Amino acid sequence: MKDMEVVRPTYALTHALALAMVEAAVSKAQEIGVRLNVAVADAGGNLLAFLRMDGAPLLSGEIARNKAYTAAAFGKATGDWYPFIKDEPALLHGIVHTDRLVIFGGGLPLYYGEHLLGGIGCSGGSAEEDTVCAEAGLAVLEDHLKAS
Repeated sequence: MKDMEVVRPTYALTHALALAMVEAAVSKAQEIGVRLNVAVADAGGNLLAFLRMDGAPLLSGEIARNKAYTAAAFGKATGDWYPFIKDEPALLHGIVHTDRLVIFGGGLPLYYGEHLLGGIGCSGGSAEEDTVCAEAGLAVLEDHLKAS
């Protein structure tokens, strides 16, 4: 069965693209007057890019990294978790104690078609502000993919 190899294409974020996504999220944060931490992780949850804006909350750095990790790990926006588990007491009380899982807004998965590329996480503002900034970073990826 030597002839029956499985070939899998590789879809991966580059460091340069991750940095451009971080810059877009930071630009949006400046526009709306928020100081954030922004992280981009690859499909394995490994940190590709991170930036802490001057004056951003220190604890939010870890939260931003965990939002990016959560989005990459599950391919689901962090803000989608709570509505999904709120009526399931066992899940609500069990899953929220999982290391690195974040269940409030600000983390978005990054896809190329059906291929999960990673996640972006923003933290330092409200969940809504964090999500708006993450969406700005996601737009850079989407524009890049349209141009390719």
